[in-house]
Amino acid sequence: MPPPSPPRVALLGFSIECNKFAPVAAKAHFTARTYLEGDAIVAEARAPNPRMLAETPGFVAAMDASGPWVPVGAALAMTEPNGPVEHGFFVELLEVIERRLRMALPLDAVYICSHGAAVTTAEDDPDGLLFERVRRIVGPDVPIAATLDLHANVSERMVRSIDAFIGYRTNPHLDMRERGAEAAAAIREMLAGLRPQAAFVRLPIVPPTVTLLTAAGPYAEMIDLGQRRMTPEILNVSVMGGFAYSDTADNGLAVVVTARHDKRAAERLAYEIAELGWVNRARFYPRLTPLEEAVEKALMVGRDRSLPALAFADVADNPGGGGRGNTIFLLRAFCEAGVGGALLGVFYDPPLAAEAQRYGLHYQFDARFNRDETTNFSEPWTAPARVVALSDGNCVGRRGIYAGMRLELGPCAALQVGGVTVVVISHRVQCADPIFFEMMGLDIGRARSVVVKSRGHFRGGFDEFFGPDQIVEVDLPGLTSPMLNRFDWQRLPRPVIPLDDNAEWQPLAVRSTS
Repeated sequence: MPPPSPPRVALLGFSIECNKFAPVAAKAHFTARTYLEGDAIVAEARAPNPRMLAETPGFVAAMDASGPWVPVGAALAMTEPNGPVEHGFFVELLEVIERRLRMALPLDAVYICSHGAAVTTAEDDPDGLLFERVRRIVGPDVPIAATLDLHANVSERMVRSIDAFIGYRTNPHLDMRERGAEAAAAIREMLAGLRPQAAFVRLPIVPPTVTLLTAAGPYAEMIDLGQRRMTPEILNVSVMGGFAYSDTADNGLAVVVTARHDKRAAERLAYEIAELGWVNRARFYPRLTPLEEAVEKALMVGRDRSLPALAFADVADNPGGGGRGNTIFLLRAFCEAGVGGALLGVFYDPPLAAEAQRYGLHYQFDARFNRDETTNFSEPWTAPARVVALSDGNCVGRRGIYAGMRLELGPCAALQVGGVTVVVISHRVQCADPIFFEMMGLDIGRARSVVVKSRGHFRGGFDEFFGPDQIVEVDLPGLTSPMLNRFDWQRLPRPVIPLDDNAEWQPLAVRSTS
């Protein structure tokens, strides 16, 4: 008897986190970052410094290591968090994926690299629509595994359309490659005959982003409980914090437990984890530092070098959540107060970066921030500046979420504005990696204050400079403010914590007897 043919496994993905309050994301945003079809997906995943995030490279490497297989690339679209995706592009992507999958049939399995918090201009659950479409194409018996960001907004359609639901477990997201490898292991088990059973529970809690760290806190404790309860019967436990700014009916802290055989075991564990989250619901209210207090802290560490340096997180203007990366509230306050020895990065302003590039090093001029910007919160501001460094913005991530990833920030300039050195970039990205300062020749270790436009991923990149006690999360206006009562919600389920103190939920024991 001839040996069995290697399994044919399709690879595809749609990965973007969408903030309904931010400008619309077009096809150009994906093609500028990561848009691949066919064999190009596998080639890029196997590259030393891929342009994609690490889940697909982790999946491909684990499949390569675990035995023969035939990868079949469909399409992978991935870009920085932004506003809703133009629905026409999403439809186009679905058509490309469907065409390539049908041409490749029969398939033995499918891997989907998804984010889970996408919306389009016409669809609030495009991830679920994609999963459902893939299932319809390949049939009910072909194993499908998907990896998702822990900020995914989980729908019933997402869970029922796939076999293995695998969410990140770390925030900052430092386990993407491992989760891709876990998806490969699940595929191998399913190819050997496993048919998993999943349970899904959603809580009426929409956690602000700053309450979803996994080193400590209520969310970390839910994830830890799930991992401590792992048994040979449980294939995966995913605790999904969700992404409030998508503003959908599927928002809410969710637990997805996948059992190898026993669905009741999955349900019991899912409810146990959910009950822990509900007991701790009061801990999902955000606590931030007022701007005036943050300025005082920066002045203090600037005057007294015996004090540890501080990192100030502009969490309300996080490009990693759809923020534009160009609000001037903290920069202006530091300059007006005379804060010295400070770095600020990265400020998204292509016209200003281009102007500095034209002028060249050491040129002094009036820097006009946000001259062409009309987005809410992105106010114009002019201040005297000097060009202290220039770069083409091409680099490879050194630490954290971008480690080993090829990045293109476009023309960049470091401007000295008062006592603050500002790194200005041309391609919007959150400041999650020290390389963004280091490529400009700036020494983070010598700075007294470092301002990062990032919500939390900077913690995985800058932890060699700043411990948890050296981080100040500043309360500022912006598209990603953790103060959720400042937004005009349209689709978010209500009542929910922390917007409504009267939110209610019943644990499994109550449901079973009611």
